[in-house]
Amino acid sequence: MKTKSIGFIGGGRITRIFLVAFRNAAINIDHVRVFDPQESVLGVLKSQFPEIVTSQNDISGAAGADIIFLAVHPPVMMETLIKINGVLNPDSIIISLAPKFTIQKMTDVLGGFSHIARINPSASCIINKGLNPVCYSTSMTGEMKAIVKDMMLPLGALSEVVEPKIEAYAMISAMGHTYFWPQIQKLKELAISFGMDEAEAQSVIAEMLKGTSETLFDSGLTYAEVVDLVPVKPLKEVESTIIGYYEEYLTALFNKIKA
Repeated sequence: MKTKSIGFIGGGRITRIFLVAFRNAAINIDHVRVFDPQESVLGVLKSQFPEIVTSQNDISGAAGADIIFLAVHPPVMMETLIKINGVLNPDSIIISLAPKFTIQKMTDVLGGFSHIARINPSASCIINKGLNPVCYSTSMTGEMKAIVKDMMLPLGALSEVVEPKIEAYAMISAMGHTYFWPQIQKLKELAISFGMDEAEAQSVIAEMLKGTSETLFDSGLTYAEVVDLVPVKPLKEVESTIIGYYEEYLTALFNKIKA
């Protein structure tokens, strides 16, 4: 990857994930600047990545970078855009990592600045296996898109999508891990209690999950035919309850972030 200066506005969870991924991929992060108003957040980040430059009071360092990641939550996006307006280099590229705020809305707040991409990264970026949908403003040139792709490929798969789908990807690829982690962890604990050692349990569960999705999506069978492949279904009595929670909570959250 060609060296570009990188600025993160926000030094929280997603910034840490990106920096770990860059480090895993042996990418030099000496040129990374991070702004966050919370000293404690920057302290934790600096202890893990001493080579980065951090600032609690001056946003101009991070906002003046070649590539600027907006790593803030939607409630503070507006004030963040206002703060960086006027500080941006006209040739910079902004990459927003937040749902809800559209490219057009950001462009309006930034007085017409439109070199903007939106990416909804997933937690698995931390092991360089993220699922990262991206959409671009119409003013982004092929060269600019190549810069974004070059920057993001070490973090995992990057797929271009139309902007109206970004929130759907947020619900599925970004938050989807959280729907399964508790269940997978409990399955691992049960496997160990049934007699497997930890390494064995992890290997078996990982392969089982891979086969589960491939059977459902790639077998050519209908859902009913797939379900019929296994005669014993220990959780049959609670399936409708679990599915109901998905419908209730995920639909409500999607409607909230899409509004």
